[in-house]
Amino acid sequence: MIRVQRLTKHYKVHKRQPGVLAALRSVFRRRFTTVKAVDDISFEIAAGARVGFLGPNGAGKTTTLKVLAGLLAPTAGEVRVKGFVPNERRYEFLRSIMLVAGQKQQLLWDLPPADTFELNRAIYGIAPAEFRERLREMVELLEVEDVVKKPTRQLSLGERMKCELVAALLHRPTVLFLDEPTIGLDVTMQATVRRFVRTYNERYGATVLLTSHNMDDVAALCERVMIIHHGRLIFDGTLADLVRQTLPEKRVTLRLAKAVPGGDLAVLGRVVEHRDDAAILQVRQSDVSDIVKTALATLPVLDLNVEDAPLEEVLANVFAGAEAKRLPEAAS
Repeated sequence: MIRVQRLTKHYKVHKRQPGVLAALRSVFRRRFTTVKAVDDISFEIAAGARVGFLGPNGAGKTTTLKVLAGLLAPTAGEVRVKGFVPNERRYEFLRSIMLVAGQKQQLLWDLPPADTFELNRAIYGIAPAEFRERLREMVELLEVEDVVKKPTRQLSLGERMKCELVAALLHRPTVLFLDEPTIGLDVTMQATVRRFVRTYNERYGATVLLTSHNMDDVAALCERVMIIHHGRLIFDGTLADLVRQTLPEKRVTLRLAKAVPGGDLAVLGRVVEHRDDAAILQVRQSDVSDIVKTALATLPVLDLNVEDAPLEEVLANVFAGAEAKRLPEAAS
């Protein structure tokens, strides 16, 4: 469904020192520097897959999505989405994809979302009967029956985001590029959006490429993740493989009936966090069974949970390792 080979996107950025004299000099002699937003990345995504596209701010995630959606032309490399070259922006291609950005909106501010829905129906040439059926289905899934006729400016952020999804998906795109779709939403709204994306993917076989700094989005929706750092793809695999390669140790969370000295916990594993009635230990995966048995036999355990390290911590370690590797390369 998506094939990217050696995609590169560079920008020339004008830089100057602050001040009036520097501004005057820049009129006659402008200095530019090249920014490598995306630097020689390759990947393929099969039809119907849900893939997380992760990286720190400025890593090249949004630039890549814009290239895939046809908003930007690549500097070099080959990009195909459903067999189309995105930046040629053919009608058949535009009808089959959608880029949804959590920080952008297409809803008309002073009009109700229902008017935007009707406008999109006309743009995409959706038959009235089919439009009504699709709209009914998505309005019910996102639970926005009571808000679609209110002016957009009177809606909460979560209500606007849900209406944005309705507007974006009325033409039933089969490729979705989601750029921070839950940004700024409360936990209830985040769960609703994630549930809707999963349902849409499973019901219509849509391919989903998701960028998000919210690791709950990634964990709930994506088995496969790709990580980009300073424009380069540094990981492409499953979440399980990412955790196993980066932080293979397990986290054992203990809830205790009474306070336990830190020394009694340290003999079991590295103490990540310790409060009077709770503790989190980091232990090797091969030692988990023995540690659990010992904890239950020697400590006043009320509850015990074993899980992988938090994804936020896993990614922080990935980024730190990539940065440490990049700095010597940049210096040379």
